[in-house]
Amino acid sequence: MYLLRLALASLGNRRFTALLTVFAIALSVCLLLAVERVRTEARASFANTISGTDLIVGARSGSINLLLYSVFRIGNATNNIRWDSFERFAEHRQVKWAIPISLGDSHRGYRVMGTSTAYFEHYRYARSQPLQLRVGRTFTDDPFEVVLGAEVAQALGYGLGEQIVLAHGVAPISLLKHDDKPFSVVGILARTGTPVDRTLHISLAGMEALHIDWQNGMPARGAAQVSAEQARAMDLQPKQITAFLLGLNSKIATFSLQREINEYRGEPLLAILPGVALQELWSLMGTAEKALFVVSLFVVLTGLIGMLTAILTSLNERRREMAILRSVGARPWHIAGLLVVEAFALALAGVLLGLLLLYLGIAGAQSYVQAHYGLYLPLSAPSGYEWRLLGAILAAALLMGCVPAWRAYRQSLADGLSIRL
Repeated sequence: MYLLRLALASLGNRRFTALLTVFAIALSVCLLLAVERVRTEARASFANTISGTDLIVGARSGSINLLLYSVFRIGNATNNIRWDSFERFAEHRQVKWAIPISLGDSHRGYRVMGTSTAYFEHYRYARSQPLQLRVGRTFTDDPFEVVLGAEVAQALGYGLGEQIVLAHGVAPISLLKHDDKPFSVVGILARTGTPVDRTLHISLAGMEALHIDWQNGMPARGAAQVSAEQARAMDLQPKQITAFLLGLNSKIATFSLQREINEYRGEPLLAILPGVALQELWSLMGTAEKALFVVSLFVVLTGLIGMLTAILTSLNERRREMAILRSVGARPWHIAGLLVVEAFALALAGVLLGLLLLYLGIAGAQSYVQAHYGLYLPLSAPSGYEWRLLGAILAAALLMGCVPAWRAYRQSLADGLSIRL
């Protein structure tokens, strides 16, 4: 205990250098834990985006590309698929439910998705959690109704009854808008922490009505233009969709139906298992994850080396202090232990301050990160892995503290009393 009191008193005499060292260690620890927390929560967020869906089907391309645009609203489809292909597999004897998806439009940077009411009945996220409405209802027979994700409503300040205009394409700024066919907000979904929160949901009939008078990616003009009232009276059966989700009666039939879809002669289709595609995605991102983690470790190592440098630099200034301690009865191992305790105290203070900075950062950036990146960072206690990382940092600090401790141990009493300035 007396070694601890001596170490704290010695650090108090060098408070400015000690505080800088503690702050450097704290920043490096905060960065390491932040990287680990973001990595873990990003993986959990991706894994929780879709649950209970056995197959995702789209135009033949790559499995990761299909997963990204159909579930995460990232990227675009290479091609559409015919409506009759969807109907064929939706009526398959092994299929319990089917959810059609039509993409291609947006609103102020948020994706618009055309679908059916089956989406609200059967889509699951996290551990089979169903979608729930915070207010309002789902769309009905009127094609110009929209159900907003929680983030869209919050970020844009929309409420029930709001009239909104959708834009053609998925660019944040679009010059081509469907001004003649505004949609009315009839429902807002509860927050899910998934891309559902950043999506505007309309019916397939609504998606067809938007483009019924468009040709070659451009709207019709003059007499050829179709108004919203005229569109309501027309046949709005879709001819093409982007992808569809399937839930099966039996998990055993998953692979046989996947093979049947992939070998379908009507048009080139691709059926993927969401879990397998997620693993492929994370295997691609694994190298980047490890590289970022290694960089964070080197930042922590730099902070600890800074601590070691500060202690070693102060040794020459403290040689008389060590000699006085020896003259009043301190043994060489007491001197060595004093420096080890100092190193440990600096590292422990840095770790605690790093944890404090981490939680302050999460508290301050939590809503922003969730709103802009769809990533929820909880204010939870460190995980077992994070505790092991912190323990490894403290162990490394103890080992580094042995270097100045050994040098102090080797210094003689005479050398300390006859120090040359």
